[in-house]
Amino acid sequence: MTDFDFIGDIHGYADKLEELLVKLGYSRKGNGFKHINRKAFFVGDYIDRGPKSPRVIEIVRAMVDADNAIALCGNHEHNAICFKTKTSNGYLREHSIKNFNQHSDTLKQFHGKQSLYNDAIAWFKTLPLYYETDTFNAVHAAYDAQSISNLKSVTNNGILSNEHYKTLADKKSKLFEAVEITCKGKEIEIPDGKFFFDKDGSKRFNVRIKWWLNPNISTMKELSIVEDLCLPKTKGGNIDNQFYDENQKPVFFGHYWLQGEPNIYRHNICCLDYSIANSGYLTAYRFSGEPILEKKNLVYV
Repeated sequence: MTDFDFIGDIHGYADKLEELLVKLGYSRKGNGFKHINRKAFFVGDYIDRGPKSPRVIEIVRAMVDADNAIALCGNHEHNAICFKTKTSNGYLREHSIKNFNQHSDTLKQFHGKQSLYNDAIAWFKTLPLYYETDTFNAVHAAYDAQSISNLKSVTNNGILSNEHYKTLADKKSKLFEAVEITCKGKEIEIPDGKFFFDKDGSKRFNVRIKWWLNPNISTMKELSIVEDLCLPKTKGGNIDNQFYDENQKPVFFGHYWLQGEPNIYRHNICCLDYSIANSGYLTAYRFSGEPILEKKNLVYV
């Protein structure tokens, strides 16, 4: 099958998900939806921030179980797994105020339903971090060749085992770095000790970058995903030379909280996160195997 509808970060907005699926031509089937000749492809971040994370999980999981969809693990699912996974040195994701606040909406929505929450976490563990076919690649945040290679060498098609999660306790391991980049993107340090506050009010000394641009010929301002930062117009900075060039197959991802009307970054670069949790759009791309992506194939609500 080459006909996929790639859907961006949902973040608990189940009503918008149902609206988008209907707009794409899907019909209700059990707890999920089905299209007569297409398949949905969810790029991750089903939970947190929005009002109905359990319902989003129910929809996506029902569609995956019925072979009507494919779903990736986003950083919010990965964070939830780590938040619940305890090692000899404590939880993999620290139970800090910041981390608790990010996950609190989901925890509240599962209040009194511990077994259902446990089941959701177990399901998150079955989701791959990347997906590849002859016509496209898909990740949640960044398709970095070295990180994907590292994941391929130790995981089962990008699915982390319980043993892998134990390895993640070592933040200097290759696996930890590969998961961080794939789920959360690549970053560069802002020079001169400067910083900014992100959407959650957290102080950031690094900024996420457009990992498909060549850092050797792009300035820091051009590389930055965050458009309105005052960054120098000097070349790349402290980053490796890997990038996703124009000759590679289309790649679909989410994660970056883009603003405004959905659009295509480049003919083979499609970010589908348009800030549904911040009065933006829940966005999909209707893909039929074309090597050159077009704005007209974007659908959003």
